[in-house]
Amino acid sequence: MRLFVSIDLPDEFAEPIADIQEELSEAEGIRPTDPTQTHVTLKFLGEVEEGRVPELEEALETAVAESDVSPFEAEYGGLGVFPSLEYISVVWLGVREGGEAMARLHEAIERETVDMGFDPEDHEFTSHATVARMDHAGGKEHVQRLVRERDPTVGRAEVGEIRLTESELASDGPVYSTVASIPL
Repeated sequence: MRLFVSIDLPDEFAEPIADIQEELSEAEGIRPTDPTQTHVTLKFLGEVEEGRVPELEEALETAVAESDVSPFEAEYGGLGVFPSLEYISVVWLGVREGGEAMARLHEAIERETVDMGFDPEDHEFTSHATVARMDHAGGKEHVQRLVRERDPTVGRAEVGEIRLTESELASDGPVYSTVASIPL
């Protein structure tokens, strides 16, 4: 099973995210994600044996307790890119409010999963939700302009749980399904 830990954005955010993706679609080389599956990845785990899922659920429950994060409001908005405006591989939607709580959850999840033998992250955590990927730099200038000039607001939502999510790769993109929900 290919797994990651996420905070899923509410279904009603799919339309404003699709509107942002429509603006991005003019850029050559851009590949939008499915707006109905938008999420903040707290930890990518990779391939995991199904038999380890109960142990993972327990570790995530411990991480939530240790993070001392209770349900919180998050506001999603603004655009950014990874790794830089000069070399764009990912276009993302930012987290204006609630990012600190997400970072605390990430840190606790990181400790617990690394203790279980999962690889540590090789980059600093940034609260974000991927909305598109760039396959080549053909439309880079368009994306750069949008990131610099646009500051879209998608909305506010309460975050009350994290999810252990399975990603099944399909020909038209990944399909995500919830394996477990851990309340905050």
